[in-house]
Parts: sequence; structure tokens; C-alpha cells
Amino acid sequence: MEYEIIVVGGGHAGCEAALSSARLGHKTLLVTGNINNIADMPCNPSIGGPAKGIVVREIDALGGEMGRNADKAVLQSKMLNTKKGPAVQALRFQADKITYPKEMLKTLQNTKNLDIKEAFVEDLVVENNKIMGVILADNKKISAEAVILTTGTYLKSVILTGANKEPGGPHGENNSKFLSDKLKDLGFKILRLKTGTPPRIEKSSINYEETSLEPGDKKIRTFSFDNIIYKDSDEQIPCHLIYTTKETHDIIKEHLKESSMYGGYVEGVGPRYCPSIEDKVVRFSDKERHQLFLEPESIFYDDIYIQGFSTSMPHNIQEIMVHSLPGLKNAKILKYAYAIEYDAIDSKQLKPSLETKIIEGLFTAGQINGTSGYEEAAGQGLIAGINASLKLENKDPLILKRNESYIGVLIDDLVTKGIKDPYRLLTSRAEYRLLLRHDNADLRLRDYGYKVGLISDEKYSIFNKKKEDINELTNLLINTRITPKKETNEYIESLNSNPLKDGISLLEFLKRPEIKIEDLKHFIEIPYSSEVQEQVEINTKYEGYIKKALKEADKMLSLEEKSIPENLDYDDIDNLASEARQKLKEIRPITIGQASRISGVNPADISILMVYLRRKKI
Repeated sequence: MEYEIIVVGGGHAGCEAALSSARLGHKTLLVTGNINNIADMPCNPSIGGPAKGIVVREIDALGGEMGRNADKAVLQSKMLNTKKGPAVQALRFQADKITYPKEMLKTLQNTKNLDIKEAFVEDLVVENNKIMGVILADNKKISAEAVILTTGTYLKSVILTGANKEPGGPHGENNSKFLSDKLKDLGFKILRLKTGTPPRIEKSSINYEETSLEPGDKKIRTFSFDNIIYKDSDEQIPCHLIYTTKETHDIIKEHLKESSMYGGYVEGVGPRYCPSIEDKVVRFSDKERHQLFLEPESIFYDDIYIQGFSTSMPHNIQEIMVHSLPGLKNAKILKYAYAIEYDAIDSKQLKPSLETKIIEGLFTAGQINGTSGYEEAAGQGLIAGINASLKLENKDPLILKRNESYIGVLIDDLVTKGIKDPYRLLTSRAEYRLLLRHDNADLRLRDYGYKVGLISDEKYSIFNKKKEDINELTNLLINTRITPKKETNEYIESLNSNPLKDGISLLEFLKRPEIKIEDLKHFIEIPYSSEVQEQVEINTKYEGYIKKALKEADKMLSLEEKSIPENLDYDDIDNLASEARQKLKEIRPITIGQASRISGVNPADISILMVYLRRKKI
């Protein structure tokens, strides 16, 4: 074999897949159409946000690269939903579009066991339903034991603006013309999806007096648990907020049929949770306005991204639309908005390891699986790289559960439920989101990263020290009591809290909603890091809710422990509903828990399945 693992595509999924397999000691080749587009950010210049920011933390906890790389490229740092509970708080960065890919490419080039080749893969070498390598556009064959497809939006991609359709990638570059047809010939169901991007405008052409300032947080946080801060907080670049106007909406309604979507030129299904501006105006006709953010793309050029203003209108209509917005009357468009269509596979044809069910040794990750977003892609890429490596080592795959990570929720949704439109990870998709927080991603997943081999002994030692500190601080608060002395009660009343009537531990005192762990420093010295203090405070204040969530998760885990053979003959099971039988045969769940989440499989079907397995002693 020339290579052990070949990764096809250099986007966010491909970078994580290639780095993880190479770092695990496997000779890896990353094949990408354009080396300058590695880790490219063709759409939103941001990393993180609701649910997505937690995925970035999980990637870092497992030993991936996205969090570290984002920390190097931050333009603005914001912790979202700080006035809400910890379950929905998430970090979001404006990331520099020049720095981010530059730093990622540097990391790839300096990684042992990893080669990079600029080429297009247009076919796969398959023998007896097993992957043997890839075939490039020039017909050259490269052999491998495992292949990971992370082709992004490049499979038969078409750029659309109005009635104009041009084959090509996000920057007008070459696309992959034949690979999706080859996948179809191999038995894969191919879907046609669509996404889009807004116009970019020149910074100096904006009248900022008509906008609202959106600064970053006073403190820059980090995605990586390395906690290395590369930029001072006063170096952050602000964003600005504006709203669409009645004039904007009237222009869109008047020219609706000229857009690619409403003119009938679009074949693919667009993202439900990130619609174009014309889709917003039509679907939410009761809303008088929609918020838009003016976001910087880089310190190296003056392009401003109009977040929330994706469109597939012709260029001349985009000009009128942009000029109808507050502060943008004289705005100069540097890059017009467009929609892009591309091929993807039916994600129900994947195992939870992200290996395909059809071809052994072939893995897929990212937008080819029907997802949207850099973070969802990177999370899948990391898992695909890990599991391709584990397969070569004859080890069981790493399959994260829904109560352990958002990555687990994402992959389980893909392989169990499938997609109809580009999938976006949301906090509402996670039943156990109180357990899947920004602050505890390392506590949930770092052990897995270490066991797999992506976390060094040094980092693991630091992690274990953090766990010890959490236990020590918790015990300190349990064993330190305060009594209703005059001085104590005067201090407590100054915190707008009720005075003590009896003595209580500091841990009990911390359970009061108005009390912060910072307030306890009046009574004791707390020589622990802010991370440790935050963890203890959250665990204390949400103890009851966390215990309830853990109890519910335990019920789910009992079903996840009941495995189902991959080759089970569902036609041999009497009394299954016909829809349930068809869905079970299609998805072939690996556990009773996964089977119970399949749409069309009812509790009665699960009971029948469990009785059958017990009777057959399977």
C-alpha cells in the first residue's frame, strides 16, 4: 500500500481527519483540489455559536485542531447567552479568513506521517466491496487501506445567481465532476442540496453612524483547553448591527421570481435554519424587519460580510437590495452573493463510526453527509480519522453517545434519522444539553482522547490535576461552615441575600441563586483556577437538575448496551409493523437505543424486537 489512509478534500472535515490519522501514526495522504483553499471559510467568517461552539470545545478535548487554530485567528470573542443557564452558553469567534487557513496549512505541513497532494479524485478503487484506493482526474491510481471522503460542496457543484448557473466551487474554481456518479454506481443514494452566502461590501463605504456597535467581550476566552491567548482584548475588531427595512422587503417581493430559488432554477434543498433573505421575507411575512450583522473578515483586507443576507438574486438586484439597508446607501459590493448546489450522500447509509455500509474501509465526513457548518464538518472529520485509524489497528470504533457530546448527537441524528435539508446542529437537538456544556467538554471527553492516543501524557496530567482541584475545592466548601454572626449577616445582606438563622456550609450557601463563588472569598481563600471555580459553581447550583439528567441518561444507556447483530434477519421477526421492518432493514441499528430513535419504529416494535433477541439468546 502506498498510503494507509487517504483523505479526499482539504476543508474543515479533511483537516481534522488527516491530522488525527497522521498523529495516530498512520501514513496519510490529503488530496485537495487547491492547496490555497485548505481550511477555507467561504461563508461566515466565524467559528462557534450555539451548540457549534461546544462542538469546537469537544474537538479540542478529543485532541483535534480547530479550537487551537481558532484561538490563533480570533478577531472578536463573545460568550453568547450569558444571561441564560450554562446549558445554552456558547463561545463564538469572528475569525480571520487569512490567518485561520494559513495557520491550519502550517500545522498540516509540519505534521509527521502526512503528505499533501494537489489533485482531484474522480473515482475509487473498490474490490469485493472493499476500498483499495482512489483514481485521480489524470487516471493515476493511489492505493490505501482506508479512504475518507470530505468533499464539501464540490461534488458536481453549481453556482447560481438569478437565472445564471455556472459549474464550479465557492470561488469559481474547478469542481469534482464524476465522483458522485461513481458513488451512485456503487449503490449510494445521492441527494442534491443547496446553500448560499451573502454579499461582501467595502468597509470604507459604510456609514457607521446608522448602525449599532456590537463589541466583543472585555475578556477574550479560548476554545482550546490549552488556554493560550494570542491577542489582547483591546485588539478586538467590532461588529455592527442593522435591520432590513420596508424598502428592502418591497424590493425582494417585486423581484422574487428573479432569484434562483423562486425563479425555479434551484434543484437542491436549502437549509431550513439558515434561509436566504428572500426566503425569510416570504416565510416570515409578519415580521417587519430582520436583523443583520456587519462582520469583518480579516485584518488584511476591508471586506465586510453581511450576516443574515444570503441571496441568489441577480447582481443588479443585489445592488438595490444592499443600498436599501441602513448605513449602506453608498456601499460598494466587492463580492456578490450566490447560492451553490452540490451532491451529497444519504447519511443513513453510514455506520455510527462514519464508515459506509456499502464499501468497507470507506468513510465520509462533512457536507457530503448532508451537514452545514465548519464545526459540524470538523467534528465528523475528527471521528472519521480516529475510526479509520482504529479499523486499521483492528480496534473497536469510537462511538460517542448522545449524553456524552454534541458530536455524538450530530452523528446519531445523521445515521439514524437521515436528512432532507442541510443539517445544522442546535441545542434543541440534544436531550441532555445540561450535561453537554461549554465548560465541561474536557471532563466528558478528554479520557477518550487520551485512550485513542491524541492527548499527550503532559496534557492528560494537567487534566487530571484539574479534576483533583475540583474535588478539593468542593470538599473545602463542604467542610467550611459559616454561622449567623453579626458581621457575617451584614456581609450577606450586602449581597441582597437573606441573613443566616443557622450555621451552614459554604457549599449550601453557594446554592443560593444570588450568590457567586467570588462572594465566598470573603470567608476563605480560594487558590484554584477560574476554570475550577466555574466548574464547582455550576455543579453546586445545578446539582438537582444535573442528577435528574444523569438519571434519564442512565435509562437511555441501558438500551444502548443492548446490541443488535448487523446481519439480523428482520423478516424472521413476527408482528413487526411493516414500516418498522422496512426502516430497521434500511438503517440496521447497532443497539436497541439507536433502533428506538428511528422514525417509524414505535415502542411496540421495540418490545417485539427485544423479546425476539431474548428468545433467540442473541
